[in-house]
Amino acid sequence: MSELARELLIPNWPAPAGVRACVTTRAGGVSLPPYESFNLGDHVGDAPDAVAENRRRLTAEFGIQPAWLKQVHGVVVADADPGVIAEADASWTATPGIACTVMTADCLPLLFCNRDGTRVAAAHAGWRGLANGVIEATLDRLALPPEDVLVWLGPAIGPQAFEVGLEVRDAFTTVHPETAQAFVPGASTDKLMADIYMLARLRLAARGVTAVYGGGYCTVSDQRFYSYRRTPQGGRFASLIWLAPR
Repeated sequence: MSELARELLIPNWPAPAGVRACVTTRAGGVSLPPYESFNLGDHVGDAPDAVAENRRRLTAEFGIQPAWLKQVHGVVVADADPGVIAEADASWTATPGIACTVMTADCLPLLFCNRDGTRVAAAHAGWRGLANGVIEATLDRLALPPEDVLVWLGPAIGPQAFEVGLEVRDAFTTVHPETAQAFVPGASTDKLMADIYMLARLRLAARGVTAVYGGGYCTVSDQRFYSYRRTPQGGRFASLIWLAPR
């Protein structure tokens, strides 16, 4: 087993047999400090050759074609296409062997599939994307009954570390008042602590999606993962989901 394979996080959820998913960590690559070692982001200042080699290793490990995105904290959902780097924050596919892929370093990665194992999607959700509807946009593109959708929440900044301004709470509660419960007072009167996992679950529940798994990670405290808040000059890890060839 390769170092990369040993270090991967494999989601623990009741996905259909034909659905595959993984989350990379900082280990298993060739990037030098401060990106050590399995940085997959080509926009953070790392050596292009190192990023290319890390991506090659990921592709070879599973024999898949990752569909990389240019993420902009928006709500666009692209058709996953390994030949096109779409400006989007989510993608979906029904084609085996193509991996919907998002990169994060504190934002929340969400992986989606249906119970029949014929459609998958991945979404990148920072607080702006969550507030503006990236989850809902992804569900719309999947076009599935809510009871047919399974979602796994990957590693993200934990509620003990996610300090935000009052405007972040307002961005959610103006449209979804029930999300107020995801915020608690911070260290000062103009700061709050936000639970990004709870925010995602509440938005999913509002659309009738209740088969939600994962959560409970914290990229800031868990040294396996890159964290922008912990180390602003650092790499990005990836969350991928794909359909195995039939």
